[in-house]
Amino acid sequence: MQRAALFRGGDAQMAAGDLGELLVPYMPTIRVPKSGDRVYKTECAFSYDSPDSEGGLYVCMNTFLGFGREHIERHYRKTGQCVYLHLKRHVIEKVPGASGGALPKRRNAKLFLDLETNSDLNSEDFEYEDEAKLVIFPDHYEISLPNIEELPALVTIACDALLSAKSPYRKQESDSWEEELQASKHAKTLVQLDNGVRIPPSGWKCSKCDLRENLWLNLTDGSVLCGKWFFDGSGGNGHAMEHYKETGYPLAVKLGTITPDGADVYSFDEEEPVLDPHIAKHLAHFGIDMLQMQVTENGLRDNDIKPRVSEWEVIQEAGVKLKPMYGPGYTGIKNLGNSCYLNAVMQAIFSIPEFQRAYVGNLPRIFDYSPLDPTQDFNTQMAKLGHGLLSGQYSKPPVKSELIEQVMKEEHKPQRNGISPRMFKAFISKGHPEFSSNRQQDAQEFFLHLINLVERNPVGSENPSDVFRFLVEERTQCCQSRKVRYTERVDYIMQLPVAMEAATNKDELIAYELKRREAEAARRPPPELVRAKIPFSACLQAFSEPSNVEDFWSSALQAKSAGVKTSRFASFPEYLVVQIKKFTFGLDWIPKKLDVSIDMPDFLDISHLRARGLQPGEEELPDIAPPIVIPDDPKDCMTNHFMESLDIDESSVMQLAEMGFPLEACRKAVYYTGNLGAEVAFNWIIAHMEEPDFAEPLVVSAFGEVASSGAAALGAVGLDNQPPEEMVAIIISMGFQRNLAIQALKATNNNLERALEWIFSHPDLEEESEPALDMMDMENNANANILADTGAEGPRIKDGPGRYELFGFISHMGTSTMSGHYVCHLKKEGRWVIYNDLRVCASERPPKDLGYIYFYHRIPS
Repeated sequence: MQRAALFRGGDAQMAAGDLGELLVPYMPTIRVPKSGDRVYKTECAFSYDSPDSEGGLYVCMNTFLGFGREHIERHYRKTGQCVYLHLKRHVIEKVPGASGGALPKRRNAKLFLDLETNSDLNSEDFEYEDEAKLVIFPDHYEISLPNIEELPALVTIACDALLSAKSPYRKQESDSWEEELQASKHAKTLVQLDNGVRIPPSGWKCSKCDLRENLWLNLTDGSVLCGKWFFDGSGGNGHAMEHYKETGYPLAVKLGTITPDGADVYSFDEEEPVLDPHIAKHLAHFGIDMLQMQVTENGLRDNDIKPRVSEWEVIQEAGVKLKPMYGPGYTGIKNLGNSCYLNAVMQAIFSIPEFQRAYVGNLPRIFDYSPLDPTQDFNTQMAKLGHGLLSGQYSKPPVKSELIEQVMKEEHKPQRNGISPRMFKAFISKGHPEFSSNRQQDAQEFFLHLINLVERNPVGSENPSDVFRFLVEERTQCCQSRKVRYTERVDYIMQLPVAMEAATNKDELIAYELKRREAEAARRPPPELVRAKIPFSACLQAFSEPSNVEDFWSSALQAKSAGVKTSRFASFPEYLVVQIKKFTFGLDWIPKKLDVSIDMPDFLDISHLRARGLQPGEEELPDIAPPIVIPDDPKDCMTNHFMESLDIDESSVMQLAEMGFPLEACRKAVYYTGNLGAEVAFNWIIAHMEEPDFAEPLVVSAFGEVASSGAAALGAVGLDNQPPEEMVAIIISMGFQRNLAIQALKATNNNLERALEWIFSHPDLEEESEPALDMMDMENNANANILADTGAEGPRIKDGPGRYELFGFISHMGTSTMSGHYVCHLKKEGRWVIYNDLRVCASERPPKDLGYIYFYHRIPS
C-alpha cells in the first residue's frame, strides 16, 4: 500500500502513450458488459460494502463482480484478474453559500444511477462527490477517470458501459413492475404550498365531482381529485390530470394506498408511476402520518381505530419512545418493498447459535471455497448476511464531536447503519413465482422455503436446520372396528389452530359486531376495536383433539368407513417453531386474518403430547390395500381413472392454502398425491416449491397420465417396466429412498396409496436399503433431504425434553398474507428487542399476544 500511495496523484503528468502501454498486458482480460451480463457496482459479493463505504467498491473489469476492500485481494488471488474499476462516493461539507441552501448536488451523476442516497444526511450542510478510477493489481496502480483521450478506446468503452449498466436486480417479469419504479426527478425539489390544507382520515371525494373512488391527492396543493388514465385501471373523470395541465403540479398519491411501507405515486410530467423517497415528509405537510396508515380490503384507510388498540400501533410499539440499539446482533435490514417477511425471518434465524456457527463461524472457509460467482452460491450469501447482522460493522451509534460548536452538525453526519439484502433476496427467490415478485408474502411459507434451501445446500458436518426437525406420530383409527394404524412423518413447524369458540370475551365481541354493522350501514367510523381473547390452553387442546379423516377406507372392514386421526410428537425439537393459524379463507375465497389475542406463555411444557406408540389392547389395522376394480374395457379404465383424478379433495386444498401456499399449488399437490390428505400433499409442496411452474394452474395430460395409470391398474407391469417417475418422486419427497419407492410401487402394481401402506408395513426393508443410498441420484437426494434422511439411524432429529422458553416471535399487521407488514421481537441479553426493518430498538411493551410465529428453545434438563 506504500507503493500505491506513491502512485496516487502521480499519474496526472503521464503521457497518453504511457497509459496505453501500461494497460496493454491486461487488454485481453478487459470486457465490455453485454446486455445479459450482471454488473454489481453497488454491493460487494461478500459483504455489504458499497461505494458509500470507507474503502469504496472494486468492480472486476472481467466478471463485473463488486468487492469491498477486505475481499478484493481474495478475488485477485483466486482469478488472477488485475484490472478493477474503483468506485467511491464522498460526502463533503458544503462551502457556505455555495448552493444557497439547495438540496445536495450529485457531481458525476452519471456514475451511480442506481446508488441510493443517504436519507440521514443533512442536505443543507453536505453534498455528494462521486469518484471513479482504474486500479491495477497487485501494485494498486491508480488511473483517475475520466481519462478519455489518454486511455485505449476499449478501456474507455468498457468503463462507460460498466458505469451506465442497470442494476442486476431489476425484474423483467410483468408481475414485478414495482421493481422498475424510479425515483421521480421532482421528489427532492417538490414545492408544497403552505395553504393550511389538512386531509381528513375518511370521507374523501373529488373536489370537482362526487366520485369517491380512484382519488388522488396532489402533493403540491393538497387537492383531492379523481383519476382516469392511471396504471391501476380504475375509472374516473380525469380531473387530476386536468388539474396538472392547469397548474403544472407534477406529483400525486393515490388515497387508500398509503401504508407504513409507502404509497402509489404518479408523476404527470414523467407520465408513469414513480417512487417518492420523501413521501413521508410530503404527506406530513397535509397532516398524514404514514405510520398510522394501512390499507383495508375496500381500499380505504383503516386508521380510525384508536391507537391503543390498533394492531399496527401495538405491534410496532408506536407512541412509545424506544431506545435505539447498536452493535453486533442489533443490525437492521432495509425493506426492499414488501420484503419485511424476509427481514423478520432472517433476524430470527441468525439469533440461533447453530446457524451462527454454521455460517458466520465457517465464514473464512465458505468464502475461500466459494465458486467463481459467489453471488449465485447459497452458503456464501447466507454467510454474508449472517456476518452483516452479527458483526456490528453496519450498526454503529452516532458519533458526536467533543467540540460543542460542532455537535449539531455531527449529529446529522450519515451513519452506515443497516444492510440491504438485495443480492440475498435475488438469489434465494430466483425461479420462485411468489418470492421473486415484489408482493407481500407469508413469513411461514418463506421460513419453509429457507429450510428447504438449507437442506439442499449442506455446510459442514451438521445441518443447522436439524434444530427444527421433529417426528410426528399420526394415529388413525377406524371408528367401527376400533382398530388403529400408526405412521410417522417429519415436520418443522407446530401449527396451532385458533379456538375461536373458546374466546373469554364473547359478549363484548357480539356487542362490537352489532355496533360495527350499524356504523357501516350509517357510513360512520367503526367503533373501537374489540379483539377476541383466546386462552393458549384452548389452542393446545384443539391441536391434540382427533380430526376426521375424509374418504377413509378401513382395511379391517374392506370398505369405506368413518375414521379419526390424532397427532403427537414422536420427538421434540431443539427449537420449537409454533405458528398460530390466523389466516383462513372467506366464502369469497379472499384470504382473511383472525384478529385475536392469545396469551402465549413464556415457558411452555408439551411433554404430555409425547407419542406413545401402539398401546396394550390396541389392535392394528390389517395390511390390506383397497381392491382394484378392473372394468371390461381397458379404455374405460383409463377414462374412469382420468375422471377420478380430477376429483380433488377441497378440504385438503383449504388446509394447505391456510398455511400460505398458493392456491393452484395446493390443488396440484392434492391431485398429484392421490387425495391422500393434507400431510402427504404438504410433503409434495416442499419438494416441488422450487419448480418454475409451482403456482401455475393444474394442467392434466389425459393421455400420458391415464396411459401409465391404466396399465398399472391392469397389472401390465413387465420385468423391465419402471414405475412412473411422478409416483417415484412423490414417495421420495416424503423422505423415503428411491430404491425403496421403486420396490414398493412394483410390489403394488404402481398403486400409490398401496405403495405407501406397503412401505409402512415393511420397515425392515427400509433398513436393509441403506447400502443402496450411495447409488441414489444426487438430484433426488437433494429434494428428499427436506423431509428426511431415512437411513439406518432414521431421520436426523435432536430429541429431548418437551419444555421450552420463548425467545422470539414474528408479528403480522394487516388483513391477509397478501398485504400488511411484519415485525420481529427477539429476547437478547435478558431484554426484548424489536426489529422493524432498519429500526432496531429496545422493546418496552412486546406484544406477545399478537404474534403469528413463535420461537421457543428447549430448556435443558
